[in-house]
Amino acid sequence: MTIERVNLPDPISRLKKSVKTVNPKKAQDTDSIQVSDDAKNKAEIYNATEKVRMVSDIRTEKIDEIKRKLDDPNYITNTVLEKTAENIMEFFGI
Repeated sequence: MTIERVNLPDPISRLKKSVKTVNPKKAQDTDSIQVSDDAKNKAEIYNATEKVRMVSDIRTEKIDEIKRKLDDPNYITNTVLEKTAENIMEFFGI
């Protein structure tokens, strides 16, 4: 003689009852990031440097000339500094 259980619990129905959905919008609303001005400036400088490195038309003779001029202590005068500042400001539209 065999005795079988009556009214066995359905394992799938238990899973259906216990599963709850999570609203992903609420999780996204609480996540945020703040980037400092210093980090933004460093990222901008890094990006500009990388763009310069990607350029294939680098005139090494001009770079060498500028290095020689900057090594000369008599080259950097107020006139040179003012002209350089004006060129930078014009470039950035200031």
